[in-house]
Amino acid sequence: MSTKEIRSKDATSGTRIDMKLEVVVIPVSDVDRAKEFYGRLGWRLDADFAASDDFRVIQFTPAGSGCSAIFGKNVTAAAPGSAQGLYLVVSDIAAARDELLGRGVEISEVFHGGGGYAGTDEPYLFGRLRVNGPDPEHRSYRSFASFSDPDGNGWVFQEVTTRLAGRIDPATTTFASAIDLASALRRAAAAHGEHEKRTGQADSNWPDWYAKYMVAEQAGTELPI
Repeated sequence: MSTKEIRSKDATSGTRIDMKLEVVVIPVSDVDRAKEFYGRLGWRLDADFAASDDFRVIQFTPAGSGCSAIFGKNVTAAAPGSAQGLYLVVSDIAAARDELLGRGVEISEVFHGGGGYAGTDEPYLFGRLRVNGPDPEHRSYRSFASFSDPDGNGWVFQEVTTRLAGRIDPATTTFASAIDLASALRRAAAAHGEHEKRTGQADSNWPDWYAKYMVAEQAGTELPI
């Protein structure tokens, strides 16, 4: 069977082949300095492998992430510091920022995008103007904080609390960490308090209500009221 025949069969069968993004490559000039920095972020060190004096690769994985970052010697021809627009999704941007500050990492204030464009000086924000403070309505996907590694590779925290419809399998609800789960519980508790105000009575069945809210919020479907 030819490659063309295989592709045609896959295209018409309705089946999908999983393609999971596992690794991004970060160009750095000083491997040991970069290793110290990414270790200070609290990321898991997966590998530090040297095949010779001319090749070394290091892999770190952020907490709760299915994708890792690698860097090293002769790993990429890209210029050190040229990696930009590297998004790290968090459920509580204030807590994530405080954690990095506690680890001695410089990070911007929380900000949201303005209504205009400033050009290409912040390419990982698509040129949007920065406005200090989180999104006024605390909408999902709208609040950010940025930091860079010693070479200038640019990372951005993006707060996501509710996924857009279709982004998450509604039959599967998972949380990457205890922090994410706790944040979801707090949002459910706040929403449930408003629910009890509307009904005018205490809801003894709050565990089921919490569960429905948290599943719907993550799947991007209609929230219970």
